[in-house]
Amino acid sequence: MKKFIVIGSGILGASTAYQLAKMGADVLMIDRKDKGQATDAAAGIICPWLSQRRNQAWYRLAKAGASFYPGLIEELKKEGETETGYAQVGALSIHHDVEKIGKMEERAHLRKADAPEIGEITRLNEYETHQLFPLLDEGYHSVRISGAARIDGRALRDALVRSAQRNGAVLINGDASLQFQSNCVTGVTVGGDNYLADKTIVCAGAWAGKLLQPLGIDFNVRFQKAQIMHLQIQDNQDTGTWPVIMPPSDQYLLAFDQQKIVIGATHENEIEGYDTRITAGGMQEILNKGLALAPRLADGSFEEVRVGFRPFTPGFLPVIGAVPGWDGLLAANGLGASGLTMGPFIGSQLAKLALGMELDIDLDDYDIGKAMDRTNLSSE
Repeated sequence: MKKFIVIGSGILGASTAYQLAKMGADVLMIDRKDKGQATDAAAGIICPWLSQRRNQAWYRLAKAGASFYPGLIEELKKEGETETGYAQVGALSIHHDVEKIGKMEERAHLRKADAPEIGEITRLNEYETHQLFPLLDEGYHSVRISGAARIDGRALRDALVRSAQRNGAVLINGDASLQFQSNCVTGVTVGGDNYLADKTIVCAGAWAGKLLQPLGIDFNVRFQKAQIMHLQIQDNQDTGTWPVIMPPSDQYLLAFDQQKIVIGATHENEIEGYDTRITAGGMQEILNKGLALAPRLADGSFEEVRVGFRPFTPGFLPVIGAVPGWDGLLAANGLGASGLTMGPFIGSQLAKLALGMELDIDLDDYDIGKAMDRTNLSSE
């Protein structure tokens, strides 16, 4: 039986480990449990079909990620996981401008041709929009996408880790360093203990650069800080069925069970190091934008702010593959703000790659070498 080590147990690492273990591999997961892990903070929207991003490689990955979810959730339920954090509640893409609502509706219908998982596409007036999300300010019209879903990253990660362990994977917490001979990675060292593997898979997100440095690899991953606020509203309503709100800005509103509302998120690029502080400015930005969308949130009670670091690689496009110049080493990174949408699907592709199986994507589109300084690769 081949042995695999997965470094990082966020949504990507947990998904990779689960898929490998499910297929009978010997899997060791290692996680340092750093504060600021993107998955641990994230609550997200699975609705890539309305995006106006022109990068088709990104869209193909996001679309495949959304399509992958229903089957994965069904698998996890069969494993006994009832708390996955996933709910297909639909999404409302809102705008005051009715003409722009029309263009969104047209885009959705065009994309449904090769993405039937979009579900029903419905144009809603101001009254209908407000009925579905009663906290919204007046004046918003919307396009409703029934196939969209919300996801709690922490809950899904935990479900994947538990299911991986149920299938034989082992999880240890500690600081892993890569072990290598010549140009072959042979495993890792954690707390003075050595662990050997046929392949080591780096899913370390914002921390991957430091992990790969000892190999002479300059891995070009940067990160963006996100602060996300959780509120508790007083209305005695079934918020668990409310749709995701996608405004024309970079913000969002998510409603969960038990009157919990999540407002996200800041996009902070100019930060020094791994600064996990909850800042007054970050909270003000979230509240200003959130209350402009839904003024009645002003009466909600504050619960917490979560902080995470979104990892980005060049071109804002994920990279996936075997690390050039090194045997026994795979990695994926750069999922950015789309991590919850893409992470489980990319994990399935990493597992297939590790096992020598045929992939469902063209790796040339996500060439990991583009995120590396090739002059430092040991084979060159």
